[in-house]
Amino acid sequence: MVKCIIFDLDGTLLNTLDDLYSSVNHALAQFHLPVRSKWEVRSYLGNGVRRLVEHALPEGCDAELTEKVFCEFREYYLEHSLDRTQPYDDIIPMLHQCKQRGLKTAIVSNKLNLAVQDLHQRFFADCIDIAIGETPDVRRKPAPDMVLRAIEQLGFQHNEAVYVGDSEVDLATAHNAALPCIAVSWGFRDKDFLIEQGAKTIIDSPLDIITTLKNGQKP
Repeated sequence: MVKCIIFDLDGTLLNTLDDLYSSVNHALAQFHLPVRSKWEVRSYLGNGVRRLVEHALPEGCDAELTEKVFCEFREYYLEHSLDRTQPYDDIIPMLHQCKQRGLKTAIVSNKLNLAVQDLHQRFFADCIDIAIGETPDVRRKPAPDMVLRAIEQLGFQHNEAVYVGDSEVDLATAHNAALPCIAVSWGFRDKDFLIEQGAKTIIDSPLDIITTLKNGQKP
């Protein structure tokens, strides 16, 4: 029986695209580099902010410039991560239903841990139990480390957990952690793409999570 749900953050619980998009283009513009479209930034998400910046840079940028742009992005984003970011529709009601059913919940994200903790406190302090972001001592997704740490901190066994995410990185993370995965269609990847990546269970509304897990069923 499922007793805990491990959630990805960006594209699953929160629509963070606008703030990430503006932060990337702010950093690029500071160094007179070409800016990116919102669609391009969306396609770069999922592997952490350093990889986001690396993808956004023009080809051939050296390590020194890459680091400068990343530091500019990081400083700006930490100040502006809450400008337009909001939970997707029905996320909060879904999380409260999970709590009412006695399910424990966690966030695992490749986003910088400081930003993850800020967003957790701002939006989910009363309905998600713990949050784990990128730190030097834990490998980023798709490595299973964050997920396994979350399950341990919640006090459950591996076979009592399910993973929920919106991207190919999340599908790989669930696979590497040997967990069933619920993929969501409202995030940063299209439904057809998720199917191509091997998603078996895809939901179109946050409230469908409750239906999927009803009566202890796993996806």
